[in-house]
Amino acid sequence: MTKTELISAVAKKADLTKAESARAIDAIVESITEALKKNNKVSLVGFGTFSVVQRKARKGRNPKTGKEIKIPATKVPKFSAGKSLKEAVK
Repeated sequence: MTKTELISAVAKKADLTKAESARAIDAIVESITEALKKNNKVSLVGFGTFSVVQRKARKGRNPKTGKEIKIPATKVPKFSAGKSLKEAVK
């Protein structure tokens, strides 16, 4: 499902216009992004939890040359599905 399809589905289910639905979805994504930037967790009960995890520095290989390279430590977003979502997908 693309963002456009999601906007249409939300507009239909929530009885909103597509413009209102688009603003709502953009606001949700922006709010989750801002929370993750501040290292906060975002928990949506039944759906899942968005969080930030720290990846340690590690060694890797350049696939083109085979030369060993250092991959620096970094923070990455993580999503853990909630129980209801896991059961719905089964």
